[in-house]
Amino acid sequence: MSNAVSGLPVGRGLGCLIVAGAVWGTAGAAASLVGRTSDMGPVALSFWRCAAGLLLLLAVRALRRTPGPADRDPLGRRIVRGAATGLGLAVFQAAYFAAVPATGLAVATVVTLGTGPVLVALAARLVLAERLGRGGAVAVAGALLGLGVVVLGGAGATVRPWGVLLAVLSAAGQCAMTLLTRRDGVTDASAAAVATFAGASLWLLPLALTAGLLPRIAEPGPFLLLFAYLATVPTALAYTLYFAGAAVVRSTTVAVIMLLEPVGATVLGFAVFGERLTVVTLTGIGLMLASVAGLARAETRESPQG
Repeated sequence: MSNAVSGLPVGRGLGCLIVAGAVWGTAGAAASLVGRTSDMGPVALSFWRCAAGLLLLLAVRALRRTPGPADRDPLGRRIVRGAATGLGLAVFQAAYFAAVPATGLAVATVVTLGTGPVLVALAARLVLAERLGRGGAVAVAGALLGLGVVVLGGAGATVRPWGVLLAVLSAAGQCAMTLLTRRDGVTDASAAAVATFAGASLWLLPLALTAGLLPRIAEPGPFLLLFAYLATVPTALAYTLYFAGAAVVRSTTVAVIMLLEPVGATVLGFAVFGERLTVVTLTGIGLMLASVAGLARAETRESPQG
């Protein structure tokens, strides 16, 4: 797909993805703090996160008052695209949250995030004819090794097959969302995020109703502040940046850059929550950052617009 579809240079697209991945690293901490101020479950939180992100972006687009390029697309095409990418996002979130209690946080995280780049690399080769190359394969392997070191290093992890299958399903949802964005292109990143949030909200609503949609809030002030941050920064802003970057950057590079999420979460845990950074953890972070830098360099070198 040509980069001209979005009009965004590859270098800027990489910047959007790096910011999105880093910001997503704060979402886990924010969600954890939301859980301390209410009894909101993970599925309900996913639904309200998508619904709030949708309302925020709709408000921004209404204030802008100028139709974007995507507004000229046929309505049916926008509905189908939003339903498809929204299903990918809903599966990604719901299956991951189900995998965590089934096999533990560490294993669920490393399988979901580690399987993602592999699935994307294989699917992008078959569906989009994107070639990874030897250097790209080495970078992906280094990123996955680093992820395993960061998440599993020093942890007494228990692997349960059902939880692993759910984590792989979560990775498949992320893979589908990435490939659909790359294949169809994005003429308006905020419109793509709006369509995806609308689709994901509709897919998640039945699950949220079953699990309990309305939480009991123990501390309304902190809850509202934390949820406002969660809906605004790692949701509305980050997904808009993600769709802008994913349209012009190779799919496998997108998946590897998204591994910055656990890096950001690890650094945040050290800076805010006083968690220890061991030599093993720092080694894993270094491997992941080196792999992201290597793929980003290759991406800009191979692109005429880099």
